[in-house]
Amino acid sequence: MYDICCIGHITLDKVVTAGGVKHMAGGTAFYFSNAVTHMPVKYKLVTALAKSEMNEVAKLEDMGIDVKALPSTHSVYFENIYAENQDHRTQRVLQKADPFTIADLEDVEATIYHLGALLADDMSTDLIKALFNKGNVSVDAQGYLREVVDNDVHAIDWADKREALKYVDILKVNEHELEVLTGFADIHEGAKILADWGVKEVVITLGSLGSVIYADDVFYDVPAYKPKAVVDATGCGDTYMAGYLYKRATGFGIQNSGEFAAAMAGLKIETSGPFTGTAEDVLEMLKR
Repeated sequence: MYDICCIGHITLDKVVTAGGVKHMAGGTAFYFSNAVTHMPVKYKLVTALAKSEMNEVAKLEDMGIDVKALPSTHSVYFENIYAENQDHRTQRVLQKADPFTIADLEDVEATIYHLGALLADDMSTDLIKALFNKGNVSVDAQGYLREVVDNDVHAIDWADKREALKYVDILKVNEHELEVLTGFADIHEGAKILADWGVKEVVITLGSLGSVIYADDVFYDVPAYKPKAVVDATGCGDTYMAGYLYKRATGFGIQNSGEFAAAMAGLKIETSGPFTGTAEDVLEMLKR
């Protein structure tokens, strides 16, 4: 039995920032796994990628991560272009991978399943229901709100949201995703609607403005922890959720978990690539 299992595609990423162009692995599965592996928690990754990218799995396994790697015709290939304000990016998808199925997860037992869908058809509502019957389900909404048309990523609503969210314990959204899902720009009103639809913990990340978590009719305000330098924001949301779910899985409350997650995300921004620090590094960041 694992404390946390993350499900998602490892991607090929082309990241374009004011500082230049870099090619690297990416995706929720990649950033979440790198961040959570340094935490004292039992963790498993379920991913799917082409044979040509299996070297990325080997790298994760060398770090001690337990990986179930499913074969896929292609790996996901993302192009992320960031403005000077790294809260904003433009995305294109040059390749898509095969979706995940219920059968892929039948032999995996975990307390929390974190679904890091990158595109709307990566993981079905039936898969969410099946995992809900096995443990707690955490979902990053971003993938369900992305449709690829001629390689360009277009924002869409989650077609099956009212059915799917009945089976989601923790939902992570940013302010734009919250508005798309609920029709409300006001984060408090939007969070209440998601809770009415069945979500137990609504985690709203607001970039440099911090985050807000809504659970059991209580709003928890979490500050942002300012990095020494803004180098690369790619994977910050995934790093936040790695910190949050680690703390929740090990018995900590919502406010404490949110602050730890925010500090972890703040540290990640200081370097290009995934978070590679320890829980002790995050605790130091919390003291800043």
